[in-house]
Amino acid sequence: MAMPRAGTFAQLIFLLLALYCAVDPFRHSAISDFPDFEAFTVNMPPWSEVPPQRDTQNLLQNSEIKFLNQVQGPESIAFDRLGRGPYTGVADGRVVFWNGQSWEDFAYTSPDRSELCNTKPSPLSYLKNEHICGRPLGLRFDKKTGDLYIADAYFGLLKVGPEGGLATSLTTEAEGVPLRFTNDLDIDDAGNVYFTDSSTKYQRRNFMQLVFSAEDSGRVLKYDPTTKETTVLVRNLQFPNGVSLSKDGSFFVFCEGSVGRLSKYWLKGDKAGTSEVFAVLHGFPDNVRTNAEGNFWVAIHCRRSLYTYLSSLYPQIRKIILKLPIPTKIQFLLHIGGMPHAMVVKYSPEGKLLQVLEDSQGKVVKAASEVEERDGKLWIGSVLMPFVAVYSLT
Repeated sequence: MAMPRAGTFAQLIFLLLALYCAVDPFRHSAISDFPDFEAFTVNMPPWSEVPPQRDTQNLLQNSEIKFLNQVQGPESIAFDRLGRGPYTGVADGRVVFWNGQSWEDFAYTSPDRSELCNTKPSPLSYLKNEHICGRPLGLRFDKKTGDLYIADAYFGLLKVGPEGGLATSLTTEAEGVPLRFTNDLDIDDAGNVYFTDSSTKYQRRNFMQLVFSAEDSGRVLKYDPTTKETTVLVRNLQFPNGVSLSKDGSFFVFCEGSVGRLSKYWLKGDKAGTSEVFAVLHGFPDNVRTNAEGNFWVAIHCRRSLYTYLSSLYPQIRKIILKLPIPTKIQFLLHIGGMPHAMVVKYSPEGKLLQVLEDSQGKVVKAASEVEERDGKLWIGSVLMPFVAVYSLT
Protein backbone atom coordinates (compact mmCIF):
# COMPACT_ATOMS: atom_id res chain seq x y z
CA MET A 1 0.00 0.00 0.00
CA ALA A 2 1.41 3.42 -0.96
CA MET A 3 2.46 5.69 1.90
CA PRO A 4 0.84 9.15 2.02
CA ARG A 5 3.06 11.91 0.77
CA ALA A 6 4.62 14.42 3.17
CA GLY A 7 2.53 17.14 1.57
CA THR A 8 -0.65 15.32 2.54
CA PHE A 9 0.44 15.20 6.18
CA ALA A 10 1.27 18.90 6.08
CA GLN A 11 -2.16 19.72 4.66
CA LEU A 12 -3.82 17.59 7.32
CA ILE A 13 -1.91 19.29 10.13
CA PHE A 14 -2.79 22.70 8.71
CA LEU A 15 -6.49 21.80 8.47
CA LEU A 16 -6.54 20.45 12.04
CA LEU A 17 -4.78 23.56 13.32
CA ALA A 18 -7.22 25.79 11.45
CA LEU A 19 -10.15 23.83 12.87
CA TYR A 20 -8.74 24.06 16.40
CA CYS A 21 -8.26 27.81 16.11
CA ALA A 22 -11.77 28.26 14.74
CA VAL A 23 -13.44 26.22 17.50
CA ASP A 24 -11.01 26.59 20.46
CA PRO A 25 -12.58 23.49 22.10
CA PHE A 26 -10.59 23.55 25.35
CA ARG A 27 -10.69 27.34 25.83
CA HIS A 28 -6.97 27.56 26.49
CA SER A 29 -6.31 30.57 24.28
CA ALA A 30 -5.64 34.13 25.44
CA ILE A 31 -8.95 35.29 23.95
CA SER A 32 -11.20 32.34 24.86
CA ASP A 33 -13.27 34.49 27.24
CA PHE A 34 -13.80 37.17 24.58
CA PRO A 35 -16.13 35.73 21.92
CA ASP A 36 -16.43 39.09 20.16
CA PHE A 37 -12.66 39.64 20.03
CA GLU A 38 -11.40 41.35 16.91
CA ALA A 39 -7.85 42.19 15.95
CA PHE A 40 -7.25 45.53 14.25
CA THR A 41 -4.55 46.80 11.95
CA VAL A 42 -2.18 49.29 13.56
CA ASN A 43 -1.07 52.13 11.31
CA MET A 44 2.56 51.61 12.19
CA PRO A 45 5.25 54.11 11.23
CA PRO A 46 7.90 52.67 8.91
CA TRP A 47 10.39 50.47 10.74
CA SER A 48 13.12 52.89 9.65
CA GLU A 49 11.53 55.62 11.79
CA VAL A 50 11.73 53.62 15.03
CA PRO A 51 14.61 55.27 16.96
CA PRO A 52 17.77 53.14 16.85
CA GLN A 53 19.40 54.77 19.91
CA ARG A 54 20.22 52.43 22.78
CA ASP A 55 21.61 52.73 26.28
CA THR A 56 24.51 50.33 25.83
CA GLN A 57 25.47 50.78 29.49
CA ASN A 58 22.03 49.75 30.79
CA LEU A 59 22.14 52.67 33.20
CA LEU A 60 18.74 51.94 34.73
CA GLN A 61 20.41 48.97 36.41
CA ASN A 62 22.04 51.56 38.68
CA SER A 63 18.61 52.49 40.07
CA GLU A 64 17.86 52.13 43.76
CA ILE A 65 14.89 49.90 44.51
CA LYS A 66 12.82 51.56 47.22
CA PHE A 67 9.80 50.35 49.21
CA LEU A 68 10.13 46.76 47.97
CA ASN A 69 6.85 44.90 48.62
CA GLN A 70 5.48 47.94 50.46
CA VAL A 71 3.60 49.27 47.43
CA GLN A 72 1.95 47.04 44.83
CA GLY A 73 1.81 48.44 41.30
CA PRO A 74 2.64 52.13 41.93
CA GLU A 75 1.52 53.48 38.53
CA SER A 76 1.90 57.23 39.07
CA ILE A 77 4.25 59.26 41.29
CA ALA A 78 3.27 62.70 42.60
CA PHE A 79 4.48 65.25 45.16
CA ASP A 80 2.14 67.83 46.72
CA ARG A 81 2.57 71.61 46.59
CA LEU A 82 4.59 71.54 49.82
CA GLY A 83 7.02 69.02 48.31
CA ARG A 84 5.82 66.11 50.42
CA GLY A 85 5.61 62.60 49.08
CA PRO A 86 5.72 60.62 47.02
CA TYR A 87 2.03 59.86 46.68
CA THR A 88 1.06 56.91 44.52
CA GLY A 89 -1.97 54.83 43.59
CA VAL A 90 -1.65 51.13 44.32
CA ALA A 91 -3.31 47.93 43.15
CA ASP A 92 -5.75 47.58 46.05
CA GLY A 93 -7.46 50.86 45.14
CA ARG A 94 -5.85 53.24 47.62
CA VAL A 95 -3.74 56.34 47.11
CA VAL A 96 -0.94 56.21 49.67
CA PHE A 97 1.52 58.82 50.95
CA TRP A 98 5.11 58.45 52.15
CA ASN A 99 5.46 60.55 55.32
CA GLY A 100 9.21 60.15 55.50
CA GLN A 101 9.11 57.05 57.67
CA SER A 102 6.19 54.92 56.49
CA TRP A 103 3.31 54.74 54.03
CA GLU A 104 -0.02 56.23 55.13
CA ASP A 105 -3.43 55.86 53.52
CA PHE A 106 -4.36 59.15 51.86
CA ALA A 107 -7.36 58.59 49.60
CA TYR A 108 -9.48 55.97 47.90
CA THR A 109 -11.83 56.01 44.92
CA SER A 110 -14.39 53.28 45.59
CA PRO A 111 -17.22 53.84 48.09
CA ASP A 112 -17.71 50.06 48.31
CA ARG A 113 -14.34 48.80 49.53
CA SER A 114 -14.46 45.47 51.36
CA GLU A 115 -12.26 42.56 52.43
CA LEU A 116 -11.93 41.73 48.74
CA CYS A 117 -9.41 44.58 48.62
CA ASN A 118 -7.14 43.18 51.34
CA THR A 119 -3.43 42.57 50.82
CA LYS A 120 -2.48 40.14 48.07
CA PRO A 121 0.93 38.85 46.93
CA SER A 122 1.37 40.76 43.66
CA PRO A 123 -0.08 43.64 41.62
CA LEU A 124 -1.79 41.29 39.16
CA SER A 125 -3.49 39.47 42.05
CA TYR A 126 -5.93 42.38 42.33
CA LEU A 127 -7.17 42.31 38.73
CA LYS A 128 -10.24 40.21 39.49
CA ASN A 129 -11.66 42.73 41.97
CA GLU A 130 -10.35 46.01 40.56
CA HIS A 131 -13.82 47.09 39.44
CA ILE A 132 -14.93 46.87 43.09
CA CYS A 133 -11.85 48.26 44.84
CA GLY A 134 -10.95 50.88 42.22
CA ARG A 135 -7.60 51.32 40.49
CA PRO A 136 -6.05 54.81 40.76
CA LEU A 137 -3.75 55.37 37.79
CA GLY A 138 -2.71 58.92 36.84
CA LEU A 139 -2.29 61.41 39.72
CA ARG A 140 -1.83 65.19 39.57
CA PHE A 141 -1.91 67.86 42.25
CA ASP A 142 -3.46 71.24 41.57
CA LYS A 143 -0.63 73.43 42.82
CA LYS A 144 -3.04 76.30 43.57
CA THR A 145 -5.64 74.46 45.65
CA GLY A 146 -3.71 71.42 46.87
CA ASP A 147 -6.45 69.15 45.52
CA LEU A 148 -5.38 65.80 44.12
CA TYR A 149 -6.93 64.76 40.81
CA ILE A 150 -7.16 61.04 40.15
CA ALA A 151 -7.77 59.06 36.98
CA ASP A 152 -9.29 55.83 38.21
CA ALA A 153 -9.56 53.08 35.63
CA TYR A 154 -13.11 52.19 36.77
CA PHE A 155 -14.52 55.24 38.52
CA GLY A 156 -13.49 57.90 36.02
CA LEU A 157 -12.08 61.31 36.86
CA LEU A 158 -12.13 62.21 40.58
CA LYS A 159 -10.82 64.82 42.99
CA VAL A 160 -9.92 64.75 46.67
CA GLY A 161 -8.96 67.65 48.94
CA PRO A 162 -5.56 68.18 50.64
CA GLU A 163 -6.73 66.16 53.64
CA GLY A 164 -7.55 63.08 51.54
CA GLY A 165 -10.40 60.64 52.12
CA LEU A 166 -13.03 59.39 49.68
CA ALA A 167 -12.53 61.09 46.34
CA THR A 168 -15.42 62.97 44.69
CA SER A 169 -16.48 61.98 41.18
CA LEU A 170 -16.14 64.71 38.55
CA THR A 171 -17.14 62.84 35.41
CA THR A 172 -17.85 59.27 34.34
CA GLU A 173 -18.91 59.76 30.70
CA ALA A 174 -18.51 61.87 27.58
CA GLU A 175 -21.06 62.28 24.78
CA GLY A 176 -23.20 59.67 26.52
CA VAL A 177 -20.44 57.05 26.32
CA PRO A 178 -19.18 55.86 29.74
CA LEU A 179 -15.52 56.12 30.66
CA ARG A 180 -14.39 52.52 30.71
CA PHE A 181 -10.61 52.76 31.16
CA THR A 182 -9.68 56.20 32.53
CA ASN A 183 -5.91 56.33 32.51
CA ASP A 184 -3.97 59.58 32.93
CA LEU A 185 -4.48 63.33 33.28
CA ASP A 186 -2.98 66.78 33.53
CA ILE A 187 -4.36 70.15 34.69
CA ASP A 188 -3.84 73.60 33.15
CA ASP A 189 -3.66 76.93 35.00
CA ALA A 190 -7.39 77.50 34.55
CA GLY A 191 -8.23 74.16 36.17
CA ASN A 192 -9.19 72.37 32.96
CA VAL A 193 -8.36 68.68 33.12
CA TYR A 194 -7.08 66.83 30.06
CA PHE A 195 -7.32 63.07 30.38
CA THR A 196 -7.39 59.79 28.49
CA ASP A 197 -9.92 56.98 28.25
CA SER A 198 -7.89 54.09 26.84
CA SER A 199 -10.86 52.07 25.59
CA THR A 200 -14.65 52.12 25.63
CA LYS A 201 -14.69 48.33 25.12
CA TYR A 202 -12.05 46.85 27.44
CA GLN A 203 -11.56 47.58 31.13
CA ARG A 204 -8.13 47.71 32.70
CA ARG A 205 -8.45 44.20 34.10
CA ASN A 206 -8.45 43.08 30.45
CA PHE A 207 -5.56 45.32 29.41
CA MET A 208 -3.68 42.44 27.80
CA GLN A 209 -6.62 41.73 25.49
CA LEU A 210 -6.72 45.43 24.64
CA VAL A 211 -3.04 45.24 23.70
CA PHE A 212 -3.70 42.12 21.61
CA SER A 213 -6.73 43.70 19.89
CA ALA A 214 -5.43 47.23 19.23
CA GLU A 215 -9.05 48.37 18.86
CA ASP A 216 -9.50 52.09 18.30
CA SER A 217 -12.19 53.36 20.68
CA GLY A 218 -9.73 55.31 22.85
CA ARG A 219 -10.22 59.03 23.47
CA VAL A 220 -8.51 62.15 24.78
CA LEU A 221 -10.94 64.35 26.72
CA LYS A 222 -11.27 67.67 28.50
CA TYR A 223 -13.16 68.36 31.72
CA ASP A 224 -14.18 71.99 32.27
CA PRO A 225 -14.54 72.70 36.03
CA THR A 226 -16.72 75.76 35.38
CA THR A 227 -19.34 74.17 33.14
CA LYS A 228 -18.81 70.63 34.52
CA GLU A 229 -18.83 69.47 30.90
CA THR A 230 -16.65 66.74 29.42
CA THR A 231 -15.78 67.00 25.74
CA VAL A 232 -13.87 64.70 23.39
CA LEU A 233 -10.80 66.32 21.86
CA VAL A 234 -9.37 63.34 19.97
CA ARG A 235 -11.13 60.07 19.18
CA ASN A 236 -10.52 56.73 17.42
CA LEU A 237 -7.21 56.13 19.19
CA GLN A 238 -5.52 52.78 19.83
CA PHE A 239 -4.74 52.65 23.55
CA PRO A 240 -4.12 56.33 24.40
CA ASN A 241 -2.32 56.57 27.70
CA GLY A 242 -0.15 59.28 29.31
CA VAL A 243 -0.84 63.01 28.85
CA SER A 244 1.25 66.02 29.88
CA LEU A 245 1.06 69.76 29.23
CA SER A 246 3.99 71.69 27.80
CA LYS A 247 5.75 74.09 30.16
CA ASP A 248 4.18 77.13 28.47
CA GLY A 249 0.73 75.54 28.27
CA SER A 250 0.45 75.99 24.49
CA PHE A 251 -0.01 72.27 23.86
CA PHE A 252 -0.04 68.90 25.51
CA VAL A 253 1.41 65.60 24.37
CA PHE A 254 -0.25 62.23 24.74
CA CYS A 255 0.98 58.67 24.27
CA GLU A 256 -0.52 56.36 21.67
CA GLY A 257 0.25 52.91 23.01
CA SER A 258 -0.45 50.57 20.12
CA VAL A 259 1.19 52.83 17.54
CA GLY A 260 4.12 53.64 19.82
CA ARG A 261 4.33 57.38 19.45
CA LEU A 262 3.79 60.75 21.10
CA SER A 263 1.23 63.10 19.58
CA LYS A 264 0.87 66.82 20.17
CA TYR A 265 -2.48 68.57 20.67
CA TRP A 266 -2.38 72.35 20.24
CA LEU A 267 -4.28 74.46 22.78
CA LYS A 268 -3.13 77.91 21.61
CA GLY A 269 -2.09 79.60 18.39
CA ASP A 270 -3.10 79.09 14.76
CA LYS A 271 -3.14 75.29 15.17
CA ALA A 272 -5.35 75.27 18.29
CA GLY A 273 -7.70 72.29 18.30
CA THR A 274 -5.55 70.18 15.97
CA SER A 275 -3.14 67.33 16.64
CA GLU A 276 0.01 66.06 14.97
CA VAL A 277 2.73 63.48 15.46
CA PHE A 278 5.32 64.66 17.98
CA ALA A 279 7.74 61.70 18.05
CA VAL A 280 7.94 58.04 17.09
CA LEU A 281 9.00 56.02 20.15
CA HIS A 282 11.15 52.94 20.72
CA GLY A 283 8.23 50.85 21.88
CA PHE A 284 5.00 50.72 23.89
CA PRO A 285 4.62 53.91 26.01
CA ASP A 286 2.74 54.45 29.25
CA ASN A 287 2.81 57.84 31.00
CA VAL A 288 4.63 61.03 30.03
CA ARG A 289 5.69 63.80 32.43
CA THR A 290 7.11 67.30 31.89
CA ASN A 291 10.19 68.32 33.89
CA ALA A 292 11.17 71.76 35.15
CA GLU A 293 13.05 72.53 31.92
CA GLY A 294 10.03 71.71 29.79
CA ASN A 295 11.35 68.40 28.48
CA PHE A 296 9.18 65.28 28.40
CA TRP A 297 10.06 62.02 30.13
CA VAL A 298 8.29 59.01 28.64
CA ALA A 299 8.07 55.62 30.35
CA ILE A 300 8.26 52.75 27.85
CA HIS A 301 7.26 49.25 28.90
CA CYS A 302 9.42 47.54 26.29
CA ARG A 303 11.14 47.99 22.95
CA ARG A 304 9.14 47.19 19.85
CA SER A 305 10.13 43.77 18.55
CA LEU A 306 9.94 42.70 14.91
CA TYR A 307 7.25 40.18 15.94
CA THR A 308 5.08 42.94 17.42
CA TYR A 309 5.67 45.16 14.41
CA LEU A 310 4.62 42.53 11.89
CA SER A 311 1.67 41.25 13.94
CA SER A 312 0.41 44.84 14.17
CA LEU A 313 0.32 45.04 10.38
CA TYR A 314 -1.36 41.66 9.89
CA PRO A 315 -4.25 41.38 12.40
CA GLN A 316 -5.73 38.17 11.03
CA ILE A 317 -2.46 36.33 11.54
CA ARG A 318 -2.27 37.85 15.03
CA LYS A 319 -5.76 36.56 15.80
CA ILE A 320 -4.86 33.04 14.64
CA ILE A 321 -1.80 33.02 16.91
CA LEU A 322 -3.92 34.29 19.80
CA LYS A 323 -6.34 31.39 19.30
CA LEU A 324 -3.60 28.82 19.81
CA PRO A 325 -3.52 27.03 23.20
CA ILE A 326 -0.89 29.44 24.49
CA PRO A 327 -1.49 31.10 27.91
CA THR A 328 -2.07 34.84 28.04
CA LYS A 329 1.20 35.40 29.90
CA ILE A 330 3.20 33.68 27.15
CA GLN A 331 1.40 35.66 24.46
CA PHE A 332 2.22 38.82 26.39
CA LEU A 333 5.89 37.84 26.59
CA LEU A 334 5.91 37.32 22.83
CA HIS A 335 4.63 40.88 22.41
CA ILE A 336 7.30 42.38 24.65
CA GLY A 337 10.21 40.51 23.13
CA GLY A 338 10.45 37.56 25.52
CA MET A 339 11.16 39.28 28.84
CA PRO A 340 10.25 42.46 30.75
CA HIS A 341 12.75 45.25 30.12
CA ALA A 342 12.10 48.86 31.00
CA MET A 343 13.15 52.01 29.19
CA VAL A 344 12.71 55.74 29.81
CA VAL A 345 13.39 58.42 27.22
CA LYS A 346 13.53 62.21 27.27
CA TYR A 347 12.35 64.52 24.49
CA SER A 348 12.74 68.26 24.02
CA PRO A 349 9.67 70.52 23.57
CA GLU A 350 10.45 70.36 19.83
CA GLY A 351 10.34 66.56 19.74
CA LYS A 352 14.08 65.90 19.69
CA LEU A 353 15.30 62.75 21.47
CA LEU A 354 17.65 63.87 24.26
CA GLN A 355 18.33 60.82 26.43
CA VAL A 356 17.75 57.07 26.55
CA LEU A 357 17.98 55.04 29.77
CA GLU A 358 17.16 51.35 29.89
CA ASP A 359 17.56 48.02 31.55
CA SER A 360 17.50 45.83 28.45
CA GLN A 361 18.03 42.69 30.53
CA GLY A 362 15.32 43.48 33.07
CA LYS A 363 17.70 42.84 35.95
CA VAL A 364 16.62 45.76 38.15
CA VAL A 365 13.85 47.78 36.49
CA LYS A 366 11.65 45.28 34.67
CA ALA A 367 8.84 47.69 33.83
CA ALA A 368 8.19 51.43 33.89
CA SER A 369 4.82 53.19 33.91
CA GLU A 370 5.88 56.73 34.79
CA VAL A 371 8.96 58.88 35.30
CA GLU A 372 8.82 61.89 37.61
CA GLU A 373 11.97 64.04 37.71
CA ARG A 374 12.64 65.75 41.03
CA ASP A 375 15.82 67.22 42.55
CA GLY A 376 18.18 65.44 40.17
CA LYS A 377 16.47 62.06 40.50
CA LEU A 378 14.01 60.07 38.45
CA TRP A 379 11.21 58.43 40.42
CA ILE A 380 10.04 55.49 38.34
CA GLY A 381 6.71 53.84 39.06
CA SER A 382 5.35 50.65 37.52
CA VAL A 383 1.84 49.27 37.42
CA LEU A 384 3.36 45.76 37.29
CA MET A 385 6.06 45.96 39.96
CA PRO A 386 6.00 45.95 43.82
CA PHE A 387 8.41 48.87 44.27
CA VAL A 388 9.51 52.34 43.16
CA ALA A 389 12.86 52.68 41.41
CA VAL A 390 14.92 55.84 41.89
CA TYR A 391 17.64 56.75 39.38
CA SER A 392 20.15 59.54 40.09
CA LEU A 393 20.83 61.82 37.13
CA THR A 394 24.00 63.23 38.70
